Amino acid sequence: MNPAIIIVDMLRDNLGNERTGKREEEKIIAPVSGFLKQCRSLSIPVIFACDSFLKDDFIFKGRMKPHAIRGTEGTMPIPDLDPQETDIILEKRRFSAFFKTDLDQTLHTMNIDTVAVGGINTHFCVLATAFDAVCHDFYTIILEDLSAAYKKEIHRNFIDAYRNSAIYPIFRVMESTEFLRDYKDEGTSRI
Repeated sequence: MNPAIIIVDMLRDNLGNERTGKREEEKIIAPVSGFLKQCRSLSIPVIFACDSFLKDDFIFKGRMKPHAIRGTEGTMPIPDLDPQETDIILEKRRFSAFFKTDLDQTLHTMNIDTVAVGGINTHFCVLATAFDAVCHDFYTIILEDLSAAYKKEIHRNFIDAYRNSAIYPIFRVMESTEFLRDYKDEGTSRI
């Protein structure tokens, strides 16, 4: 396994500066931050897939309110995740990090074969990114404990729906600790 981590939409505009820690999306901030530190120490590439909309973007013609406007600080990953110079910050105009970006080419150039996805929201951008990863021929993992939706039930329902996917093991759901254990175990078996 030669993985990369994609953290979806954990942005300043999505999570705000004044957080209570009670919202479901806020509860994963500290675990995601700790996980990314571990991944970086193992030289696993980290990619932040960030909403970056145009001011009058088509996407705002629905119920979604304007946010993450291209060129503003709101499109940047939250500082709590401690983005590093070695991380990739990818602007995206739609739900999937792969849609009309060069992410697939970038990952293939880096010889990545596995993508682990976390962030917000499980039922939209995390899932869209995960499905598109499979469509671009990457083994794909949704990191269950590092993804969230605005309601715990929504997150749980989507995770449970895909836990035993028909395309397992190409598409899997797992905890971040399990992912790191498998990565380390595979690494020692290659030596």
